[in-house]
Amino acid sequence: MGRKASRHSLLNVNQNSRAANRPNGKGNSMLKEPNGVDVTPDFHDLASCPVHTSEPCTCCSPAFSMIADLADWDAMTNPQAWNVSGKNREVYAPTCTVVFINAKILTMDEAFSEATCIAIKGEKILAVGDRDDMDNLDEPDVEVIDCAGKTILPGFIEPHFHFLPCSTMEEIENIGPFRFETVQGALDRLKELSDTARPDDWIMGRQFDPSLQEGPDLLTRDLLDAVSTNKPVFVYNASLHFAYCNSKALEIAGITRDTPDDPHSPYGRDENGEPNGVLIGGKALGSVAKHNHAARGIDLISNSLKVIERANSLGVTMFCDQATGMTRGVKEIDVYKAIAESGQMTTRLRYSLSYGIQDKWDATGIACGDGDELVRCTTWKIVSDGSNQGFSGLQREPYLYREDKGIPYVDPDDLKAMVLDRASKGWALAIHANGDLAIDNTLDAYEAAFDAGLLTNTPCRIEHCSILHDEQIDRMAKMGISPSFLIGHVYYWGQAMRDKVFGHAKASLLDRTGACEAKGIRWTIHSDEPVSEMGPLRCIENAVTRKMWKEPETILAPEECISVEAALRAVTRDAAWQCHSDHEVGTLESGKFADLVVLESDPREGDPNGIGKIKVLETWMGGRRVYSR
Repeated sequence: MGRKASRHSLLNVNQNSRAANRPNGKGNSMLKEPNGVDVTPDFHDLASCPVHTSEPCTCCSPAFSMIADLADWDAMTNPQAWNVSGKNREVYAPTCTVVFINAKILTMDEAFSEATCIAIKGEKILAVGDRDDMDNLDEPDVEVIDCAGKTILPGFIEPHFHFLPCSTMEEIENIGPFRFETVQGALDRLKELSDTARPDDWIMGRQFDPSLQEGPDLLTRDLLDAVSTNKPVFVYNASLHFAYCNSKALEIAGITRDTPDDPHSPYGRDENGEPNGVLIGGKALGSVAKHNHAARGIDLISNSLKVIERANSLGVTMFCDQATGMTRGVKEIDVYKAIAESGQMTTRLRYSLSYGIQDKWDATGIACGDGDELVRCTTWKIVSDGSNQGFSGLQREPYLYREDKGIPYVDPDDLKAMVLDRASKGWALAIHANGDLAIDNTLDAYEAAFDAGLLTNTPCRIEHCSILHDEQIDRMAKMGISPSFLIGHVYYWGQAMRDKVFGHAKASLLDRTGACEAKGIRWTIHSDEPVSEMGPLRCIENAVTRKMWKEPETILAPEECISVEAALRAVTRDAAWQCHSDHEVGTLESGKFADLVVLESDPREGDPNGIGKIKVLETWMGGRRVYSR
């Protein structure tokens, strides 16, 4: 195995750690602005997306745009201008070949083969096999890490989350159901923040979810006035399609009884026509939130690095931002580039472009596949409807106890035209579709491109793909369309979907991983953070058990439960494929990048209800140890 070997236990290699590369120069823009063309939209561009014929979606009229618009983007794209203190963390970058021995290695290759040893050299995997294979390596300088029976898997992949929105919201207080089971508990926490805040501070909250928190369904101005009458209070709904504010925030924004409603993004009103503090849709949100000038102090770089570090602690070595451009247009890519050049990007980033600023993207000349192994554009993202738990997912029939069927964010004919246009330009597509009618419209659009021979850049995806009928699954299988399921719908909202949103029969059609598996469709699972928190092991447990948080003794649609092996594929090999990166990551094979996670135990063994609690011991990305417990 080589002439020199140093032996360390798995958890005691820190003595050899080295600091990551320091920022060493100004980040260069990934996109060149054509002469005379402004590629950076302001808030009003984003809030008035020209592609919609119905209600603007959160991605095109984002809750965050007005916050991000106030940030110093020139500083954020120049690593030399960053306040380096607290931003750089040490990672271990070996200078020799590293061999992990005495491990249970799940390679996640086609045969689901196992090994006991793996060797990495530089950024890549050198060899995978047994001890004899390692002894035959002709490497002059080797470091041996004894794993003592621990389990090694390919690094986990989060195929759908929102990077800069997560970074933006990092400093906003989480008052969601995982911290406060009741609405009153959330209000009490906001009151505590108000009592200690400075006079001009905004009291901000996020993740409020009335479908999971006991109490009123809406945070009206009256409820939030109990928090404060002299400080503005502003709370994001977990879906990000709604927000709530108090009387002071409405006053600052100049919103009165006489303020006209945007037909697609209105203000909630009481029986007398007075604004009740409920803000529906991105434009209404933005009209209030943009007045919070304290947002200038948000350090998106520090927050982004915190998100990356947290991802590493969960075993994540790649995530895919779905809807890049939703906060600050094409400038977001410059932030990605700057973080990458700083040496602090310890997850690979894949990203989909938000369709809401199509003309801006087209002006840059960006193409599908632009970038490198660290940061790469892979997909064009379209949002066709809203959220089912927010009653804005587009359905074939009305919601339970209601007369409405949700909202088409894009007219079906326009959706078809958009898919044909983007596919003809070589783009892979990812289309957000929650309701079953939205999925019908999405499949119609894909079918038009498929029949025209344009779906050549595969896979194309359906994001969330929440309510699936058998015939829709058949259509997906025929065209090779791949769903990515927000599996937390089952765990967190399953009971609400059954009892308040759909009824028993339709709720059983939620997140049909089992049916897709039986049809040979490749699928993935995701968190959609900040909608639910990132956590691949938790997602695996949710998909395997399909238990519901509020009713843990009940399994929602047990026929849709899948094996642990299938769930592991969904967060490794198939997620890499879905993110157009399976040629370089997703399995532990010679020549691929050394992206791996070390777990305390094998998820296939023991109680599946405990998978989410399995500890991540180490995470390696590109041959560097980026997390150690």
